[in-house]
Amino acid sequence: MTTAGRPSGRPVLYGVKGWLQMARTYRVLMLGDVVGDSGIRAVAAGLPELARGLAPDLVVANGENAAGGFGLTREAADALFAAGVDLLTGGNHTWEKKGSAELLDADPRVLRPANYPPGAAGRGWARIEKGGASWLVLNLQGREWMKAIDCPFRCADAVLAAEATGPGRPLVVVDFHAESFQEKEALGLYLDGRASVVAGTHTHVQTMDGRVLPGGTAYLGDLGMCGPEDSVIGVKADICVRRNLTQMPLKMETSEGPSGLRGALFEIGEDGRCLALRPVRVDASGA
Repeated sequence: MTTAGRPSGRPVLYGVKGWLQMARTYRVLMLGDVVGDSGIRAVAAGLPELARGLAPDLVVANGENAAGGFGLTREAADALFAAGVDLLTGGNHTWEKKGSAELLDADPRVLRPANYPPGAAGRGWARIEKGGASWLVLNLQGREWMKAIDCPFRCADAVLAAEATGPGRPLVVVDFHAESFQEKEALGLYLDGRASVVAGTHTHVQTMDGRVLPGGTAYLGDLGMCGPEDSVIGVKADICVRRNLTQMPLKMETSEGPSGLRGALFEIGEDGRCLALRPVRVDASGA
């Protein structure tokens, strides 16, 4: 799906009083929650070819479920960086593996939601120069049906005021890790015109509500999941069925087997307005 603006392709030539003016555009590829070893394998197998075809300037993936389905380790992060990911965002499961705090403190490419209270390890946003553009990638976490942490709306205000104003304003990309689509859509509209992209993660289900908002911000409710196709959002299907039938707190175990890759490509103009968005889906077969 391509929403608003023109078909993708760079650069673009515009006629201005008889002169040809070249307008540069920039592309960010965002991948949904990477789930377990099979999700890492899906990214390692699919991302290089995908990047050759889509030519993104920046690749961002959510890695909070990459280590065994819950949490992130140094080994899992390195495997995703080796596959071509530039930055890893996180969420409520970021903290679930031993050594996560040390990883967050040590590596500026690994983010956790910025709206955790002061004192949390790591950082919630990153400034990066890539593909001829300056980028600000901001990670936020929702509060509806999740932990009651600091307000993501006010946190976004503070970060953008400090990092994205004045000359040399970066292209702002937001990963909003949230359960509630009401909250996700509200944040998209709240940041319309101030961010280039607001994309959701956490539900592991790719949504088809992508659009460019009036102020030029691209909104997508959820990027989806990079992980096992024979599963319920990455978990062994039989366990999820039994949990629902019995209402017993059975341990969630990550599924294995053939895996797919889900995400979206966003094309952004020099003024920070998104020109087009395109959901990305690579099945286990490579289709």
